[in-house]
Amino acid sequence: MSTHSDVLLAGAFAAFTVDLLVYPLDTLKTRFQSPDYKKIYYDASKNTLNRKQLFRGLYQGVGSVILITIPSSGAFFTTYEAAKVLLSKANPTYNGSALVPQPFLHSAASATAELVSCFILTPAEVLKQNAQMIRRPAGASTSKVSTAFQPSVTLQALKQFQKPSQLWRGYTALAARNLPFTAMQFPMFEHLKESIKQYRKRSGALTEGLMETALTTAVSAGTAGSLAAVITTPVDVVKTRIMLSAADERSEAAAKKEVENARKQGQSLDRLVSKKGVMKKSGLTVAREVMRESGAKGLFRGGTLRAAWTALGSGLYLGVYESGKVWLGDQHQRQKEDQ
Repeated sequence: MSTHSDVLLAGAFAAFTVDLLVYPLDTLKTRFQSPDYKKIYYDASKNTLNRKQLFRGLYQGVGSVILITIPSSGAFFTTYEAAKVLLSKANPTYNGSALVPQPFLHSAASATAELVSCFILTPAEVLKQNAQMIRRPAGASTSKVSTAFQPSVTLQALKQFQKPSQLWRGYTALAARNLPFTAMQFPMFEHLKESIKQYRKRSGALTEGLMETALTTAVSAGTAGSLAAVITTPVDVVKTRIMLSAADERSEAAAKKEVENARKQGQSLDRLVSKKGVMKKSGLTVAREVMRESGAKGLFRGGTLRAAWTALGSGLYLGVYESGKVWLGDQHQRQKEDQ
Protein backbone atom coordinates (compact mmCIF):
# COMPACT_ATOMS: atom_id res chain seq x y z
CA MET A 1 0.00 0.00 0.00
CA SER A 2 1.41 3.38 -1.03
CA THR A 3 1.44 6.34 1.35
CA HIS A 4 0.82 9.98 0.36
CA SER A 5 4.57 10.61 0.45
CA ASP A 6 5.08 7.68 -1.94
CA VAL A 7 2.58 9.17 -4.37
CA LEU A 8 4.27 12.58 -4.10
CA LEU A 9 7.76 11.15 -4.66
CA ALA A 10 6.65 8.92 -7.53
CA GLY A 11 4.87 11.80 -9.26
CA ALA A 12 7.81 14.18 -8.81
CA PHE A 13 10.35 11.66 -10.10
CA ALA A 14 8.14 10.84 -13.10
CA ALA A 15 7.82 14.54 -13.95
CA PHE A 16 11.57 15.16 -13.69
CA THR A 17 12.43 12.16 -15.90
CA VAL A 18 9.92 12.92 -18.63
CA ASP A 19 10.58 16.67 -18.80
CA LEU A 20 14.23 16.10 -19.61
CA LEU A 21 13.48 13.50 -22.28
CA VAL A 22 10.62 15.07 -24.22
CA TYR A 23 11.37 18.77 -23.72
CA PRO A 24 12.94 19.26 -27.19
CA LEU A 25 9.73 17.98 -28.80
CA ASP A 26 7.71 20.42 -26.71
CA THR A 27 9.95 23.28 -27.88
CA LEU A 28 9.37 22.31 -31.52
CA LYS A 29 5.61 22.19 -30.92
CA THR A 30 5.65 25.69 -29.40
CA ARG A 31 7.56 27.05 -32.38
CA PHE A 32 5.21 25.43 -34.89
CA GLN A 33 2.19 26.93 -33.10
CA SER A 34 3.72 30.39 -32.68
CA PRO A 35 2.20 33.30 -34.66
CA ASP A 36 5.77 34.02 -35.82
CA TYR A 37 6.24 30.50 -37.22
CA LYS A 38 6.23 31.52 -40.91
CA LYS A 39 8.34 34.61 -40.28
CA ILE A 40 11.08 32.90 -38.26
CA TYR A 41 11.05 29.18 -38.98
CA TYR A 42 9.77 28.94 -42.54
CA ASP A 43 11.68 30.00 -45.66
CA ALA A 44 8.98 30.97 -48.18
CA SER A 45 11.50 31.54 -51.00
CA LYS A 46 12.64 27.92 -50.79
CA ASN A 47 9.29 26.57 -49.55
CA THR A 48 11.06 24.73 -46.72
CA LEU A 49 11.72 24.90 -43.00
CA ASN A 50 14.53 27.05 -41.62
CA ARG A 51 16.02 24.08 -39.78
CA LYS A 52 18.93 25.99 -38.23
CA GLN A 53 16.55 28.34 -36.42
CA LEU A 54 13.95 25.67 -35.68
CA PHE A 55 16.35 23.21 -34.02
CA ARG A 56 18.49 25.78 -32.18
CA GLY A 57 18.25 25.92 -28.38
CA LEU A 58 15.79 23.07 -27.91
CA TYR A 59 16.34 23.04 -24.12
CA GLN A 60 15.72 26.75 -23.60
CA GLY A 61 13.62 27.38 -20.48
CA VAL A 62 13.70 23.80 -19.20
CA GLY A 63 15.18 24.70 -15.81
CA SER A 64 12.20 26.75 -14.63
CA VAL A 65 9.77 24.06 -15.77
CA ILE A 66 11.54 21.27 -13.89
CA LEU A 67 11.60 23.33 -10.70
CA ILE A 68 7.85 23.97 -10.88
CA THR A 69 6.72 20.73 -12.55
CA ILE A 70 7.95 18.60 -9.66
CA PRO A 71 5.65 20.19 -7.03
CA SER A 72 2.79 20.63 -9.53
CA SER A 73 2.94 16.98 -10.59
CA GLY A 74 3.19 15.84 -7.00
CA ALA A 75 0.14 17.97 -6.20
CA PHE A 76 -1.72 16.53 -9.20
CA PHE A 77 -1.17 12.89 -8.30
CA THR A 78 -1.84 13.44 -4.58
CA THR A 79 -5.11 15.23 -5.39
CA TYR A 80 -6.04 12.67 -8.06
CA GLU A 81 -5.54 9.65 -5.79
CA ALA A 82 -7.33 11.33 -2.87
CA ALA A 83 -10.25 12.44 -5.07
CA LYS A 84 -10.59 8.93 -6.54
CA VAL A 85 -10.86 7.41 -3.05
CA LEU A 86 -13.30 10.06 -1.78
CA LEU A 87 -15.54 9.88 -4.85
CA SER A 88 -15.56 6.07 -4.80
CA LYS A 89 -16.59 6.04 -1.14
CA ALA A 90 -19.29 8.66 -1.78
CA ASN A 91 -20.63 6.83 -4.85
CA PRO A 92 -24.01 5.29 -3.89
CA THR A 93 -24.95 1.76 -4.92
CA TYR A 94 -28.11 0.63 -6.67
CA ASN A 95 -29.05 -3.06 -6.95
CA GLY A 96 -25.55 -4.04 -5.86
CA SER A 97 -23.68 -1.90 -8.42
CA ALA A 98 -22.26 1.63 -8.25
CA LEU A 99 -24.69 4.31 -9.40
CA VAL A 100 -22.03 6.47 -11.12
CA PRO A 101 -19.73 4.57 -13.55
CA GLN A 102 -16.03 4.50 -12.70
CA PRO A 103 -14.95 6.46 -15.83
CA PHE A 104 -17.02 9.45 -14.65
CA LEU A 105 -15.38 9.29 -11.22
CA HIS A 106 -11.93 9.14 -12.82
CA SER A 107 -12.80 12.16 -15.00
CA ALA A 108 -13.99 14.16 -11.99
CA ALA A 109 -10.90 13.20 -9.96
CA SER A 110 -8.52 14.13 -12.78
CA ALA A 111 -10.35 17.45 -13.38
CA THR A 112 -10.05 18.39 -9.71
CA ALA A 113 -6.36 17.51 -9.69
CA GLU A 114 -5.76 19.42 -12.92
CA LEU A 115 -7.15 22.68 -11.56
CA VAL A 116 -4.75 22.47 -8.61
CA SER A 117 -1.82 21.54 -10.83
CA CYS A 118 -2.50 24.25 -13.44
CA PHE A 119 -2.43 27.02 -10.84
CA ILE A 120 1.07 25.96 -9.76
CA LEU A 121 2.30 25.27 -13.30
CA THR A 122 1.02 28.34 -15.22
CA PRO A 123 3.86 30.80 -14.39
CA ALA A 124 6.52 28.28 -15.41
CA GLU A 125 4.58 27.36 -18.56
CA VAL A 126 4.31 31.03 -19.60
CA LEU A 127 8.00 31.62 -18.87
CA LYS A 128 9.00 28.39 -20.64
CA GLN A 129 7.12 29.11 -23.87
CA ASN A 130 8.47 32.66 -24.08
CA ALA A 131 12.00 31.33 -23.47
CA GLN A 132 11.53 28.72 -26.20
CA MET A 133 10.87 31.48 -28.72
CA ILE A 134 13.97 33.55 -27.93
CA ARG A 135 16.43 33.30 -30.82
CA ARG A 136 19.91 32.34 -29.71
CA PRO A 137 23.16 33.30 -31.47
CA ALA A 138 24.12 31.17 -34.44
CA GLY A 139 27.11 29.67 -32.62
CA ALA A 140 25.05 28.39 -29.69
CA SER A 141 24.65 24.68 -29.02
CA THR A 142 21.45 23.17 -30.43
CA SER A 143 20.91 20.11 -28.28
CA LYS A 144 23.37 19.71 -25.43
CA VAL A 145 21.66 19.18 -22.09
CA SER A 146 24.52 21.15 -20.51
CA THR A 147 22.91 24.33 -21.87
CA ALA A 148 19.57 23.53 -20.23
CA PHE A 149 20.13 25.54 -17.08
CA GLN A 150 21.92 28.53 -18.60
CA PRO A 151 20.32 31.49 -16.86
CA SER A 152 20.57 33.96 -19.75
CA VAL A 153 17.60 32.80 -21.84
CA THR A 154 15.24 32.22 -18.91
CA LEU A 155 16.18 35.55 -17.32
CA GLN A 156 15.81 37.27 -20.68
CA ALA A 157 12.29 35.89 -20.93
CA LEU A 158 11.50 36.89 -17.32
CA LYS A 159 12.61 40.49 -17.95
CA GLN A 160 9.87 40.83 -20.57
CA PHE A 161 7.23 40.73 -17.83
CA GLN A 162 6.50 43.98 -16.00
CA LYS A 163 4.42 42.53 -13.17
CA PRO A 164 4.04 39.06 -11.58
CA SER A 165 0.34 38.76 -12.49
CA GLN A 166 1.32 38.50 -16.17
CA LEU A 167 2.90 35.13 -15.43
CA TRP A 168 -0.56 33.75 -14.62
CA ARG A 169 -1.96 34.94 -17.96
CA GLY A 170 -3.08 31.77 -19.67
CA TYR A 171 -4.26 29.87 -16.58
CA THR A 172 -7.78 29.67 -18.02
CA ALA A 173 -6.44 28.54 -21.40
CA LEU A 174 -4.15 25.98 -19.76
CA ALA A 175 -7.03 24.63 -17.68
CA ALA A 176 -9.31 24.67 -20.75
CA ARG A 177 -6.78 22.47 -22.55
CA ASN A 178 -5.83 20.19 -19.68
CA LEU A 179 -9.31 19.59 -18.26
CA PRO A 180 -10.77 17.92 -21.37
CA PHE A 181 -7.39 16.27 -22.02
CA THR A 182 -7.22 14.60 -18.60
CA ALA A 183 -10.98 13.96 -18.58
CA MET A 184 -10.49 11.92 -21.77
CA GLN A 185 -7.07 10.46 -21.05
CA PHE A 186 -7.50 9.10 -17.54
CA PRO A 187 -10.74 7.13 -18.03
CA MET A 188 -9.27 5.64 -21.24
CA PHE A 189 -6.00 4.99 -19.44
CA GLU A 190 -7.65 3.27 -16.47
CA HIS A 191 -9.89 1.22 -18.79
CA LEU A 192 -7.01 0.11 -21.04
CA LYS A 193 -4.80 -0.71 -18.07
CA GLU A 194 -7.51 -2.83 -16.43
CA SER A 195 -8.35 -4.54 -19.75
CA ILE A 196 -4.70 -5.52 -20.31
CA LYS A 197 -4.44 -6.83 -16.74
CA GLN A 198 -7.63 -8.88 -17.12
CA TYR A 199 -6.45 -10.28 -20.46
CA ARG A 200 -3.11 -11.32 -18.99
CA LYS A 201 -4.87 -12.75 -15.94
CA ARG A 202 -7.15 -14.92 -18.12
CA SER A 203 -4.15 -16.14 -20.13
CA GLY A 204 -2.24 -16.95 -16.93
CA ALA A 205 0.58 -14.51 -17.75
CA LEU A 206 -0.12 -11.92 -15.04
CA THR A 207 2.80 -11.50 -12.61
CA GLU A 208 2.11 -7.97 -11.25
CA GLY A 209 5.86 -7.43 -11.16
CA LEU A 210 7.52 -4.05 -11.37
CA MET A 211 8.44 -4.32 -15.08
CA GLU A 212 4.99 -5.61 -16.05
CA THR A 213 3.33 -2.75 -14.17
CA ALA A 214 5.56 -0.21 -15.90
CA LEU A 215 4.98 -1.62 -19.42
CA THR A 216 1.22 -2.06 -18.99
CA THR A 217 0.91 1.49 -17.68
CA ALA A 218 3.16 2.94 -20.40
CA VAL A 219 1.19 1.33 -23.26
CA SER A 220 -2.18 2.31 -21.78
CA ALA A 221 -1.15 5.88 -20.98
CA GLY A 222 0.63 6.43 -24.30
CA THR A 223 -2.34 5.25 -26.34
CA ALA A 224 -4.88 7.25 -24.35
CA GLY A 225 -2.65 10.34 -24.25
CA SER A 226 -1.97 10.49 -27.99
CA LEU A 227 -5.67 10.29 -28.84
CA ALA A 228 -6.60 12.96 -26.29
CA ALA A 229 -3.74 15.15 -27.54
CA VAL A 230 -4.97 15.20 -31.13
CA ILE A 231 -8.52 16.09 -30.08
CA THR A 232 -7.39 18.97 -27.83
CA THR A 233 -4.78 20.44 -30.23
CA PRO A 234 -6.93 23.49 -31.20
CA VAL A 235 -7.15 24.52 -27.53
CA ASP A 236 -3.40 23.97 -27.21
CA VAL A 237 -2.73 26.30 -30.16
CA VAL A 238 -4.86 29.01 -28.53
CA LYS A 239 -3.13 28.46 -25.18
CA THR A 240 0.31 28.77 -26.78
CA ARG A 241 -0.54 32.07 -28.46
CA ILE A 242 -2.08 33.55 -25.31
CA MET A 243 0.98 32.66 -23.27
CA LEU A 244 3.41 33.97 -25.89
CA SER A 245 1.59 37.32 -25.84
CA ALA A 246 1.42 37.52 -22.03
CA ALA A 247 4.47 39.77 -21.64
CA ASP A 248 3.19 42.27 -24.22
CA GLU A 249 -0.36 42.65 -22.92
CA ARG A 250 -1.37 45.97 -21.48
CA SER A 251 -4.02 46.80 -18.95
CA GLU A 252 -7.41 48.16 -19.95
CA ALA A 253 -6.38 51.66 -18.85
CA ALA A 254 -3.23 51.52 -20.98
CA ALA A 255 -5.24 50.26 -23.94
CA LYS A 256 -7.72 53.16 -23.61
CA LYS A 257 -4.82 55.60 -23.49
CA GLU A 258 -3.41 54.19 -26.72
CA VAL A 259 -6.83 54.49 -28.38
CA GLU A 260 -7.03 58.15 -27.36
CA ASN A 261 -3.55 58.82 -28.70
CA ALA A 262 -4.42 57.06 -31.95
CA ARG A 263 -7.54 59.19 -32.37
CA LYS A 264 -5.56 62.39 -31.81
CA GLN A 265 -3.01 61.31 -34.42
CA GLY A 266 -5.68 60.23 -36.88
CA GLN A 267 -4.56 56.55 -36.92
CA SER A 268 -6.89 53.69 -37.86
CA LEU A 269 -8.42 52.12 -34.75
CA ASP A 270 -8.83 48.77 -36.55
CA ARG A 271 -5.12 48.70 -37.15
CA LEU A 272 -4.42 49.61 -33.53
CA VAL A 273 -6.71 46.88 -32.17
CA SER A 274 -5.02 44.25 -34.36
CA LYS A 275 -1.57 45.16 -33.06
CA LYS A 276 0.02 42.65 -30.74
CA GLY A 277 -0.23 43.55 -27.09
CA VAL A 278 -2.74 46.40 -27.23
CA MET A 279 -5.23 44.59 -25.04
CA LYS A 280 -5.98 41.15 -23.67
CA LYS A 281 -7.64 38.79 -26.11
CA SER A 282 -10.05 36.02 -25.23
CA GLY A 283 -9.44 32.46 -26.33
CA LEU A 284 -12.28 32.73 -28.85
CA THR A 285 -10.74 35.87 -30.38
CA VAL A 286 -7.37 34.14 -30.71
CA ALA A 287 -9.01 31.09 -32.31
CA ARG A 288 -10.74 33.33 -34.86
CA GLU A 289 -7.41 35.00 -35.68
CA VAL A 290 -5.82 31.61 -36.31
CA MET A 291 -8.76 30.63 -38.55
CA ARG A 292 -8.36 33.83 -40.58
CA GLU A 293 -4.60 33.30 -40.94
CA SER A 294 -4.40 29.58 -41.72
CA GLY A 295 -7.88 28.11 -41.73
CA ALA A 296 -8.85 25.02 -39.74
CA LYS A 297 -5.44 23.43 -40.32
CA GLY A 298 -3.90 26.28 -38.33
CA LEU A 299 -5.79 25.11 -35.24
CA PHE A 300 -4.24 21.66 -35.65
CA ARG A 301 -0.69 22.87 -36.32
CA GLY A 302 1.73 20.78 -34.32
CA GLY A 303 -0.96 18.16 -33.67
CA THR A 304 1.06 15.21 -34.98
CA LEU A 305 4.13 16.32 -33.05
CA ARG A 306 2.03 16.86 -29.93
CA ALA A 307 0.46 13.40 -30.26
CA ALA A 308 3.92 11.82 -30.64
CA TRP A 309 5.51 13.53 -27.65
CA THR A 310 2.37 13.04 -25.55
CA ALA A 311 2.37 9.31 -26.31
CA LEU A 312 6.04 9.14 -25.35
CA GLY A 313 5.69 11.53 -22.42
CA SER A 314 2.50 10.05 -20.97
CA GLY A 315 3.80 6.51 -21.38
CA LEU A 316 7.04 7.33 -19.59
CA TYR A 317 5.38 9.67 -17.09
CA LEU A 318 2.66 7.33 -15.85
CA GLY A 319 4.87 4.26 -16.34
CA VAL A 320 7.55 5.69 -14.06
CA TYR A 321 4.86 6.99 -11.67
CA GLU A 322 3.02 3.65 -11.28
CA SER A 323 6.18 1.54 -11.08
CA GLY A 324 7.73 4.05 -8.67
CA LYS A 325 4.63 3.90 -6.48
CA VAL A 326 4.73 0.09 -6.47
CA TRP A 327 8.46 0.02 -5.70
CA LEU A 328 8.12 2.51 -2.82
CA GLY A 329 5.14 0.56 -1.46
CA ASP A 330 7.16 -2.70 -1.60
CA GLN A 331 10.03 -1.05 0.25
CA HIS A 332 7.71 0.02 3.08
CA GLN A 333 6.20 -3.46 3.25
CA ARG A 334 9.64 -5.08 3.51
CA GLN A 335 10.65 -2.67 6.25
CA LYS A 336 7.53 -3.58 8.24
CA GLU A 337 8.23 -7.31 7.78
CA ASP A 338 11.84 -6.89 8.96
CA GLN A 339 10.78 -5.14 12.16
